[in-house]
Amino acid sequence: MTDDVDNTMTAKEKKLDDLAAAVNQAPARRRPTEMGHYGIRIDVNGTWHHGGTPFTRLELVKLFSTVLKRQTDGSFWLETPVERGRIDVEDSPFIAVEIQTSGEGNGQVIRFRTNLDHWVTLSSNHELRIILDAKTEEPRPYLHVRDGLEARLLRSVFYELVDLAVDNFDAGAMGVWSDGQFHKIGPIEGDA
Repeated sequence: MTDDVDNTMTAKEKKLDDLAAAVNQAPARRRPTEMGHYGIRIDVNGTWHHGGTPFTRLELVKLFSTVLKRQTDGSFWLETPVERGRIDVEDSPFIAVEIQTSGEGNGQVIRFRTNLDHWVTLSSNHELRIILDAKTEEPRPYLHVRDGLEARLLRSVFYELVDLAVDNFDAGAMGVWSDGQFHKIGPIEGDA
């Protein structure tokens, strides 16, 4: 009886590994080859799927997130120097799952940790955007991460942010200070 190691790989795993290899490959062409749709989807909870199956390797998701791009038409692409392919994103590609603060007043700094363990400081380069859900009229807060990519704040994280809010009559809004800038959250309490 031999001691064989099972080196078989599913077709999905092989395709993902090939894509991961392309992410790490040195530039071979001036323009990346168009690969069509990769069959990858990021769901509303920030979970990555390939062919309907959730990714199980977080390191692979983190690697792919480094080559994630958003076009001006709102489409999302994974783009390496070698190839590029479209993916679907149901809401935002990242989720802000934790908040940290340091300092106080207008010297306060607020940082958010994404579901992929990236820390982003609320600043003039990483603005807060809040929209109202058309159906529920609930606020949906987003933080700019990079290059048009955003992280949606978990409800609990948003509530922690609101707890830090102060009224700023000069700005005519309630909001938070971070990195020397005032970030609006909503109208001053009591204002219509």
